[in-house]
Amino acid sequence: MEFDRLCAYLEGKPAARRDMPFGVDVVVYKVLHRMFALIAWQAEPLALSLKADPVDVLILQRQYPAVKPGYHLNKKHWITVTLDGSIPEGDLKQMIDDSYTLVVARMTRADQAQVRLKGKLSDGAET
Repeated sequence: MEFDRLCAYLEGKPAARRDMPFGVDVVVYKVLHRMFALIAWQAEPLALSLKADPVDVLILQRQYPAVKPGYHLNKKHWITVTLDGSIPEGDLKQMIDDSYTLVVARMTRADQAQVRLKGKLSDGAET
């Protein structure tokens, strides 16, 4: 997946926003104030780090050679995916969705309600 399409998919998540808290080399996507994706956007090919369930971390690493333990992240809870075209787009999107869901699930109820509200507003629902 190319950078622009990847960013559009990440930004399409309710309450997601782009940030660069670690400098210009890494684009970070947060849902409210929590990270769910990091892109080494200058890497060739791109590298995408995502939160993952510890069991899924092991499974994904065995299933795909392009999935490695999280680079500069907790290796038990994060993976880094090299976007070399070896992972089907549907599977990559599922990894992104899972990362987002894991992060939202660990938020307070108030923050989860805020995420749900932003999701409804972005779908065109009236306030």
